[in-house]
Amino acid sequence: MDFVGLTIEILKALAALFNNNWGLAIIALTIIVRLAMWHSSVSQQRSMRVMQALQPKMKMIQDRYKSDPQTMQRKMAEFYKEHQFNPMGGCLPMLIQIPIFILLYTALISPQFIQQAGKANFFFIERLDATIKSNAGVSFDGKFQASPRDIFQAGKTARVYLKNGETLEGVKINQPTKAVIIQGTVVPGETLDLKIPLDNLNEKFSVLDMVEKAEVDVLDISTRETEKVEFTRAGDNLIASVPTDKVETAIHYDVIALIILFAITMFISQKVMMAQNKNQPQDPTQQAIQKSMGTIMPVMIMVTFIFIPIPAGVLLYLVTSNLFQIVQTVIINKKLDKEDEEKKLAKSGKPADNKASDNSKIIEAKDVKDIENKED
Repeated sequence: MDFVGLTIEILKALAALFNNNWGLAIIALTIIVRLAMWHSSVSQQRSMRVMQALQPKMKMIQDRYKSDPQTMQRKMAEFYKEHQFNPMGGCLPMLIQIPIFILLYTALISPQFIQQAGKANFFFIERLDATIKSNAGVSFDGKFQASPRDIFQAGKTARVYLKNGETLEGVKINQPTKAVIIQGTVVPGETLDLKIPLDNLNEKFSVLDMVEKAEVDVLDISTRETEKVEFTRAGDNLIASVPTDKVETAIHYDVIALIILFAITMFISQKVMMAQNKNQPQDPTQQAIQKSMGTIMPVMIMVTFIFIPIPAGVLLYLVTSNLFQIVQTVIINKKLDKEDEEKKLAKSGKPADNKASDNSKIIEAKDVKDIENKED
């Protein structure tokens, strides 16, 4: 089983726990993923704090050696080593989420998901596989809602009927994305002629010689409409003719609402992150950049999602992830604030209620000054 199939099976298992609710399954998967990443998120926020504290000294090194890049890189490396700081440490959670996003996106636009849960709704979301703009098509009604540039692909398996009356279930189709070939052109309103070369069926030659017909799920990639098509044997090909109608374009306002909700939750997440770190020393220029990015990034991504067809289910994942991030940021920063306070008390010789759970070095403003005086 490939990763897409595995993702769908996980969603299917989670949906079964919630009375076949695929929306709750996506939310549950989001929470499971974010909880699994909790430790790395703590490291990310701790790394950000250290970065902010070290920022003045880092900028000083960069300014001092800007005409000598090699020396600057060496000094920066020494500086990172001295403070046991990895500048890439805060990037891990983001890097982990990128393949998860791609995998979920691929799963929710796949024929397997569309066949099992394409029509599933959730609260105001009409279809979890819907994008902001799509071509309407009703699956399994015996005809395709088609347009001239549509592309078709086969399902992963077929039901094959042999000349001796035997029926083979679940015959694997080789390269299903390329198996279905359009004979001629697609003309909406006219019959659509399709063929599948016989050797696309993963069977022995002796079995292929006995094939009489086959039932194959054929997917229109553009409309994500699936029809069960009966192909008959014609020489070395399986051929079929399917009626078509002109496709109608639909705008899904529930998906627009999800995109706006994603931008809002991302904006709040950025604001919470900045608010939690406002007491940390930070370079004014860096602070201004972060403030601008916190406003601009949600808008940029929202505009991108308008033009890129993101399924509603993926947007639900992103919105849930943002909400989780907001709560997580507050919880983790309270924990880090407590650790910092305990370390300050320990440094001043005062007793602390609890031991800090982290051994990382806290960099304060006077520490940066001491480092600077040593180097001078």
